[in-house]
Amino acid sequence: MAGKEVILTLEGLKKLEEELELSKSVKRREIAERIKEAMGFGDISENSEYDDAKNKQGFIEGRILTLEKMLSNARVIDEVEGTDIVELGAKVRLKDMDFGDEEDYFIVGWAEADPLTNKISNESPVGKAILGQIKGAVIEVNVPAGLLCYQILNIA
Repeated sequence: MAGKEVILTLEGLKKLEEELELSKSVKRREIAERIKEAMGFGDISENSEYDDAKNKQGFIEGRILTLEKMLSNARVIDEVEGTDIVELGAKVRLKDMDFGDEEDYFIVGWAEADPLTNKISNESPVGKAILGQIKGAVIEVNVPAGLLCYQILNIA
């Protein structure tokens, strides 16, 4: 990830900044307090509370470094409105040609992707396949589960 551009919406940027601030202020303090309490239990060589707290400290420090690198390489994109071509920041309505289901997706960078909220990465198989396409286009996407076929119904 070193030096890799991190594409974010303004909302995604704010979420990462909030997570970084929370991690640096609240979570660091909580873990330091847990370590201090665990040290009070005596011999730390056989102290599972201490080991757990130190592991959590390592995780949070690693996450802080990751967030700082992501934010230093961030490029904020605008949400796209009124476009004829699928691009980063666009909301796209896709129709599954096999099942007839329709679903709206928001095309975002990898760091902000969340399939549960229909935010798909521009680097995902579906994201790559629809980027640059126009309304009405039918696309086929090879995914681990097989071949998917979608029609682009709308771009907003």
